[in-house]
Formats: sequence, structure tokens, C-alpha cells
Amino acid sequence: MFLLFFGIIFLMHACETKTTQKIRQKKYSAEIEKFVAKADTFYDHNKIDSSLLYYNKALALSNPDVDHVQYVYILSSIADILTIDSDYATSEELLTRTLPYLSKIKEPIYARNVYSYMAYNYYNTYDFENALLYHKKALKQPATSYKKAVILNDIATVFIAQKKYKTAVEILKPLTSEKIIFKKWPRYSNQFHADVLLNLGYCYFKLKQPNAIKYYEESLKIGIKVNNEYSLDYTYRLLSEFHQESNPKLALIYAKKSYEQAFLVKSARNRANSLAQLIRTSEGNELKKYSHDYIKIIDSITEGRRRAKNQFSNMKYLSKKDKDENLQLKTDKIENELQLERERNRNFILYVIIAFSLTTLLFLFYYLISKGRREKIDAVYTSEAQIARKLHTELSYDIYETLSFAKENNLGYDNKEKFLSHLNNIYSKTRNLSRENSEILTDENFEKVLKEMISGYSSSKLNIITNGLSTFSWSKIDRAKKITVFRVIQEIFNQVKTRNNFSLASITFKMDEEEIIITYADNSSEIHDQNNLNERFANIENRLKLIKGTFNVSLNQSQGFKVLIKFPL
Repeated sequence: MFLLFFGIIFLMHACETKTTQKIRQKKYSAEIEKFVAKADTFYDHNKIDSSLLYYNKALALSNPDVDHVQYVYILSSIADILTIDSDYATSEELLTRTLPYLSKIKEPIYARNVYSYMAYNYYNTYDFENALLYHKKALKQPATSYKKAVILNDIATVFIAQKKYKTAVEILKPLTSEKIIFKKWPRYSNQFHADVLLNLGYCYFKLKQPNAIKYYEESLKIGIKVNNEYSLDYTYRLLSEFHQESNPKLALIYAKKSYEQAFLVKSARNRANSLAQLIRTSEGNELKKYSHDYIKIIDSITEGRRRAKNQFSNMKYLSKKDKDENLQLKTDKIENELQLERERNRNFILYVIIAFSLTTLLFLFYYLISKGRREKIDAVYTSEAQIARKLHTELSYDIYETLSFAKENNLGYDNKEKFLSHLNNIYSKTRNLSRENSEILTDENFEKVLKEMISGYSSSKLNIITNGLSTFSWSKIDRAKKITVFRVIQEIFNQVKTRNNFSLASITFKMDEEEIIITYADNSSEIHDQNNLNERFANIENRLKLIKGTFNVSLNQSQGFKVLIKFPL
């Protein structure tokens, strides 16, 4: 029974621990997903600062050992923002932290994005060899034809920066043979096709190929059709550069359109590049005006970058502070969870102790009941044997003598009196045996019953004097103590009634503060052996021990012997 109960508790405890861990992990994942969703939304709406804040909140709670994908996505998203803000070193450091987990992620998009972001960092820091290395790593990842085309265009851009225009043409030319469709967002297919045409046209322009204008104009046509605001200003600027020597007026027109388009997209950097082209294509007052605007916008860009840098530094500080606070909260949570785990373990141990205690108590309960039954049977048997022995010892001879007297003598008047005396003697002994083994009344009649029992031992030869029996209230005394008093006094008289050498006995009851004192004395002249008396009265002493009482017997050759009994109330 105990092992079964213990097993049930253990299984409940184990299931509770596993369930708690799953709930806790699910709770953290849900909270991280909420932060990531907010960060993505802010990023799509070009609110970079707010996006970075929520990505950092998610990063503070994420655990790479629990969810590799989540961790890599968050780090690469933060790295992308840092690249946009020109913090290439920090971006590279974050991307490096994702590398050990890329092989553990089945979806190739995460590795492809990480490699592409690292390539952009190297490109922007003029480390073109490493930029090509990571673009090629990204190209090796499984992807759609559109994704591979985007990576090939990025590789061609690196070769253009290295002035390896022929190599770039070899890559770009196949991409222009047919438009590559991006099924998820078809609009991007046209934009990408226009960008590839523009890069190819730029390569032919640098190679002094006349067909460059064909690709420029085709790219411009598509850009106007899809309203590709972010690349139209660059297209107009390249067209202005193409016509700068052969047709200065047309070059100036394209330069102005480039400047106007830069205003539409609200890009100070694009406006500065367009102004630079306007300066190269304009003269006189326009040149002076555009030069003044260029200096002004460069100062504005410098100041804006400084403010952005300060703002971004502050944002990183706040993000770090927020991360530290989240880590502290996470630590507090872990400590609380450990405390709860200790509480659960303590409760588990307590359950085991309770189960063990209940099992032990149940065993003791049945054991004591069984033992009590056996002892009760033994006591009944002993009592029956004792009664039978007393009947045989004390009555058999009297009955035999009475029957013989009746058989041998004529029951006339004189013999009749003797016969009645024999019968009365048998009755007295039978009554005494009955009293010794009958139930003792302990209610308000106890004093009367006790007095009758004592007087039952009186005879024509023995006078018993009782003192102090009514001087205190027996109703205030415990039932067990009253039964013990009754049996002890009965035992004393049973022991001394067999002697015929005394004619007077006295029994005195006295209450002294918190104690009852009972004194028995007689005028026996028989010399007693002290050790023999102790053995004879051993049963009395054992009874008194149960109520914390004491028993003492003293001898006196001329005055008989004296018994002193004491027990607390």
C-alpha cells in the first residue's frame, strides 16, 4: 500500500514539473513572438529605432538552446538595421554569433540572409574579396530562381565596384534574357528587372559601348511604369552622366529630374548625389545656386549623421540597459522558479512522510486491535480459570461436607440449624466470589457499593471498623482510580481472610491536599515474613502503579501488620 501511494505521488510530482517547464517555455516563446511581430511592423514602416528596440527586447528573452531559428532571426534582423546605420563592425559581430547555429536550422533562408548581410558589411567597408566570398556562400544555399538572381546581381555589383565590368556583364547578361518572376510579390519582379538592366547599361557605359543607352532607357521605361521611386533618381542621374559630353542640355534635364525624384523619396543622400551631377552639368547662376545647395545639404547630412549617431548610440545604450533589466528579471524569475521547485520538493518529501506515517498508524491500529482482542480472550480465559479454581478450592469441600451432613443425619431442629449454617456459609462464599468478578459501579452509588463490599468480610469473629469513607466526594475522583481502589481493598481482604488469629481490622480513608491516603491495620499476632508479604501483595502494587500510586506494608509482632496506600487525585 505504501509503495503504491509513494509511486502515485512521485508520478504526480514528475508530471507537474514537466508540465510547468513546458508552460514556462511556451510563455517565453509567445512573449518573444509578440516583440518580434512589433519589430517587423516598425521595420516595414521604416521606423528603424522602434524596430531595434523591440528586437532587443526579444533578444533579451531568447535562448539559442531552446529555439535556434528565433535566435538567428532576431540577431540577423538587428544586424541588418546596424548595416543600414553604417555600424558595420557591430553588425558583423552579431552575425558571427549566429554562425554556430546555422547548421542546426533546416530552412536555408536564415543562412542565406546571414551570409548576404555579412557580404553587404564587407562591401560597404571596401573588403570586396570577403564580400564576394559570402555572396557565393549565400548563392550555394537552396533558393528560388528569383532569390538566386538577386544574389547574382549583388555579386555583379561587387565586380562593378572593383571595375571588373566585363566580369559583371557575364553575370548580368543572362539575367536580362528573360524577366525573373517573384511569385510572392510580382511588383518586385519588374523593379528587379529594371535594376539589372540599369547595372548592365552602366557596365556597357564604362566599357564605352554605345548600346548602354538601350538598357538605360529600357530600365527607365519600366521604372516609370511601376513607379520605382527609390531607383528612378539613380536612373536619371546615370542618363545625365551618359549625355554629359554629347548633349549637355539633355544631361541637365536628366540631372534636374534626378534631383526632383530625390526630393520625392526624401533621401538627403540621393539629393546630394543629384546636386553633384547638377553642378557638373550647369553653368552661371545655376551652378552657384546648386553649389550653395550642395554645401548646405552636405552640412545637413553631416549634422543629421551626427544626431543619428548620437541617437543611435543612445538607443543602443537604452537597449543594452533594457536587456540588462530583462536579464535581471529573467534571473529573478529563475530564482523564483528554483524556490518554487524547492517548495515542490519539500512538499513531495512531506507527502512521503505523511504517507509513511499514515501507513504506520494504520498498521499500529490494526496491530493494537488484534493484540487487544487476543489479550481480551486471554484475560477471559484467565478469569474463568481463576473463578473455577476458587470455586473448587473454597466451595467444593463445603458442598461435600454439607451433603454428607444431610445424608448421615436426621434434619431435626438441632441438625436443621447446623444444615442451614452450612448453606449460609456456602452462600456467603459464593456471593463474595461474585462480587470479586462482577462489574463495579462507579457512579454516585460507588461509596455505598464500596462500603457493602468491606462489610461483606465482617463476621462473628471479625469486626471491621471503617473511618473517613464519607469525608470527601467520590464523584470527583476518576473512574479508573475508583475501580483500582475497589480492587485493591478487595485484594487486601482476600489475602488476610484466610488467617483466624485476629479479631479486629480497621480501614481509614483520608484526603490530604491533592492526595488520597488509605490505611489498613489489624491486630494479628502471627509473625509474617516481609518478603512473603511483598510477593502476596505484588498484584496490589502493580494495580497502583497504573494510577501513579504507592503501596507500603509494615510488620509488627505485637500489633499485626499495617498497609499504607497513596495515590494522587
